[in-house]
Amino acid sequence: MINKKWKFALSLMLSASVLLTACGGKDVQSSNNETSASVSSVETSVSSASEEKTESAENSTSEASAEETKTETAAEDLILKDCVEKNLGCFVGCAATENELADPKVWDIITKHFNAVTFGNELKPDALFNYSLSKPSGTETVSFNGEDLLVPKMDYSRAERMLKKIKKWNDENPDNIIKVRGHVLVWHSQTPEWFFHEDYDKSKPYVDKDTMNKRLEWYICTVLTHFTGEDSEWKGMFYGWDVVNEAISDATCSYRSDNENPNEKLSEDRHGSNSSWWHVYESNEFIINAFKYANKYAPADLELYYNDYNDSNLDKTQGIVKLLQAVKDEEGEPGVGTRISAMGMQGHYGMENPSYNNIEAAIKSYCKVVGHVQMTEVDISASSDYTGDASQKDEENEKLKKRYNMINFAITAAMKKEEVNFDGITFWGTVDHYSWLQSRSNVGGGNTTGLPQMPLLFDENYEPKPCFYVFAK
Repeated sequence: MINKKWKFALSLMLSASVLLTACGGKDVQSSNNETSASVSSVETSVSSASEEKTESAENSTSEASAEETKTETAAEDLILKDCVEKNLGCFVGCAATENELADPKVWDIITKHFNAVTFGNELKPDALFNYSLSKPSGTETVSFNGEDLLVPKMDYSRAERMLKKIKKWNDENPDNIIKVRGHVLVWHSQTPEWFFHEDYDKSKPYVDKDTMNKRLEWYICTVLTHFTGEDSEWKGMFYGWDVVNEAISDATCSYRSDNENPNEKLSEDRHGSNSSWWHVYESNEFIINAFKYANKYAPADLELYYNDYNDSNLDKTQGIVKLLQAVKDEEGEPGVGTRISAMGMQGHYGMENPSYNNIEAAIKSYCKVVGHVQMTEVDISASSDYTGDASQKDEENEKLKKRYNMINFAITAAMKKEEVNFDGITFWGTVDHYSWLQSRSNVGGGNTTGLPQMPLLFDENYEPKPCFYVFAK
């Protein structure tokens, strides 16, 4: 008769033998990890592993099952950032808006489990222009590069309220600080249309490239100097900044144009698809210049990123690689050339796509060009048949856990390659009910079905979900 302790140990050993993630790094090997299998075989492995684990648990005694459940749900004993550092060797971040940061329960989750935060909206151009979408809230003439330049007035208040809260925490907890990712300097979407027109009046013609270059350099200089400059109150709080966001088209897998969506007019206050940057330049010049200006004004230790979604679509991956290479080809000293530190794979994935193979291949492709990769906005859309009914939640949670496990497996498999340096993962939120996927976005993306979503690691009760334990172990 095997005693209860040995039964429980045997159950754990059986479960561990089929886990697909290699927790110890490059020296830990798994037969599944080493298999250069097709997409279907990998997905079968993930499914089989889950089924074997479930079967093992069912064969355990009720006492062992209860003990295992108790262990898994003891979130107070598992700190996500410590586990991710141990298992993946990188930091773990989350996105948060000002409203989320003001929620005490979200703040507790962030300070306990994450060591980095990306502001969801508060550092985007429309926020720094005080959400004045039809026209600037005011203009002023400044001296810039030896000439007078008319510029819109800036409003840093939203971002600074968030930074103040984080800075206070950091000052009081020097061994447990939270770093910030700047997001984003150049983006076709949340940049007011008036920024591209004469006198900042969208009823007037577009400015020429020379004028736009002056505005672009002024904007990047102003933002980076304010938040990261030598005299900035926030100096040292930022670890990196997304310089350019989503400049590759889903349709053509080349540079995003001003006619991605014929039903969307450039005269609208903001765009979800079409790019006024492209309308002015008709080339990638603004992308190259953005990285040149960022290199000129950013501290040397501030990492500079390109960031995009649908990052593991094979054709789009090649388009992104060409963009990265174009930026890389112009690298040089500050004030002369570009600088790019890493590729940001957003990771807004579905329950079925992209595949394990495509994620792993994308990580390796980007690393070959820029050396480093981070996942920057990770969440998973719900199954197409999920309606939010309570009877579906257990099944959906299990699907979500398997899906996150596959992503984790793809990351760890890619990290076994010498050329891969994966150094950060950021989830696009903390608790499900604050997720951007709960509503349709008027600037592109968001919920396309109108159905409830459960894309993140913590549920509506601020409790860790089963998928949390994919990374917290």
